[in-house]
Amino acid sequence: MTAAALLEHYSKLKEEALKKKEQEQKQPLIMVGTASCGIAAGALEVKEAFLKEIKKHKLQASVQEVGCMGYCYAEPIAIISKPGFPPLCYGNVDEGLVKLLVQSFLIEDDPCYEYALVALEPNDIFPTFSDFPRGVYEHKIIMEHCGFIDPEEIDHYLVHDGYAALAKVLSQKPEEIIEIIKSAKLRGRGGAGFPAGIKWEACRKAAGEEKYVICNADEGDPGAFMDRSILESNPHQVIEGLAICAYAVGASQGYFYIRAEYPLAVKRVQKALQQAREKGFLGKNIMGSGFNLEIEIFQGSGAFVCGESSALVSSMEGKMGLPRHRPPRLTSSGYRGKPTVINNVKTFSYVPAIIRKGADWFKSIGTEDSPGTAVFTLVGKVKNKGLVEVPMGTTLRQLIFDVGEGPPDDKQFKAVQIGGPSGGCLPESALDIPIDFDSLKEAGAIMGSGGLVVLDEDDCMVAIARYFLEFTQQESCGKCTFCRLGTKHILDILTDITRGEGTMESLQILQELAEDVKDGSLCNLGKTAPNPVLTTLKYFKDEYLAHIMEKRCPALMCKEITLYYILPEKCTKLCNVCVGSCPTEAIFTREDGIKVIDQGKCVKCDNCRKTCPPEHDAVVKLSPAILPEEGGEKK
Repeated sequence: MTAAALLEHYSKLKEEALKKKEQEQKQPLIMVGTASCGIAAGALEVKEAFLKEIKKHKLQASVQEVGCMGYCYAEPIAIISKPGFPPLCYGNVDEGLVKLLVQSFLIEDDPCYEYALVALEPNDIFPTFSDFPRGVYEHKIIMEHCGFIDPEEIDHYLVHDGYAALAKVLSQKPEEIIEIIKSAKLRGRGGAGFPAGIKWEACRKAAGEEKYVICNADEGDPGAFMDRSILESNPHQVIEGLAICAYAVGASQGYFYIRAEYPLAVKRVQKALQQAREKGFLGKNIMGSGFNLEIEIFQGSGAFVCGESSALVSSMEGKMGLPRHRPPRLTSSGYRGKPTVINNVKTFSYVPAIIRKGADWFKSIGTEDSPGTAVFTLVGKVKNKGLVEVPMGTTLRQLIFDVGEGPPDDKQFKAVQIGGPSGGCLPESALDIPIDFDSLKEAGAIMGSGGLVVLDEDDCMVAIARYFLEFTQQESCGKCTFCRLGTKHILDILTDITRGEGTMESLQILQELAEDVKDGSLCNLGKTAPNPVLTTLKYFKDEYLAHIMEKRCPALMCKEITLYYILPEKCTKLCNVCVGSCPTEAIFTREDGIKVIDQGKCVKCDNCRKTCPPEHDAVVKLSPAILPEEGGEKK
């Protein structure tokens, strides 16, 4: 089919979608964010509350489910679009606010600006997204339509030029598409940052007619939910990117490898695939071009190592998810021994925009060697948790303090753990490092898939390193000795240190062993697993020394070398809150009415400190080395 015929075919489909959109815009529309984060916060109840109030007042308005905007800290979120007003986004919506908005906004034309987070279109009344603190830094490409369209309605994607890129490439030569991706310098967003165009070209040139394209959605990093949110919010964008890749490399079969712990993502991708087939964007003779493509979903069982591409392929083939030696590369011998391209959810998501707007447009964003944007999950000790998409080159300080507004409760920032469990922990002195693949690697961290955990003064860096080592050690497939045994020995040494049982010799062994595991492991799980240890040793060695030399945890986080103590001068005799909150009955009352903790029974659950009235503040955490001799505490 000619380019003109393809364009005409696509234009008819888009025109039908636009007509539906015009009908929707004639009456108020309420969009409720129902990605997993929103549902967990009560979004479905908010949706039902809106429907109930609309029915009660007999209003002409519709309620629609959308995906995640990224404002996870303000969930549940609702956007109200009413003719004559800018679309307004409201956060922390509950049944009471629903009643107020329906009565005041939908009926009385009072938009209740005091409850709105942000306006989504330019206006002279309320701050718009560009005025929002995070809006100054964000540049949305992948997330442009997340939270604004119904992920289970393909026409909503079509209205925003959805599948226009696929229609465009089907009239071009596959080699031309690969050159565009190479020229754009698109690097894989799964963690390694390998150039996508080079990978596609290798698969295209590989011998054999049967080839495969796989979308890696096996997201398993603690604190990471970028891929899940994208699939739940705009699955068609990823499908279109995968389809373009399949056309470019000559594949007729594609797969989504999604972990089974993401049931909503699986459901929405499945529905999106069905709708794409119905519209003619998948299946036989796509849009009359002669190109055939089928896409299926494979649900992974949750093994972290299966995020590694060769282990993922083994899993799909019904084998144990074990990485393999390379060469051969997957692009020459991958799934079922055939040439295979595996890219991350975010990597495929960029492709439609690059095809529509061009390689130069993409390279104008970000840095020279890392063009485009980066999508992060901003979690941990930060006020504005959620998803953030910023241009490459944005500094960690801007991301954490300007977008995330820093740690809550006036706590002091200590470190940021970036790149997932295999990432590095960087101190405040490193916050002005620009976010890109190469700069972070030089600092001892990695970009990873986009997990970013903020830590404050209450976090012990030795315990943090141990936490992430425990995760990677448990997730090691055990194939290579360095990873299987090396991570176990590292974990044992870290455990001893957090218990106050470490020695200076163990500190030296820890350093050497971490370097050996990094150099000797087969796959990137083992090669990067020591990063949290190496970076904390580099930037926070004083905390290791305190644990070893002084037998104390400066952050009072390590339970074995931390005690809870009730200050006699602050304890109120008539108050028994701490006694009732203790699960092990470790708190008793002295003859004079003062409460005391039996250290032999105390499990350090922190309940007593949390429940002690703020005006008393009688329960404190102390190092055993400075525990007062008096006070009647049982040692």
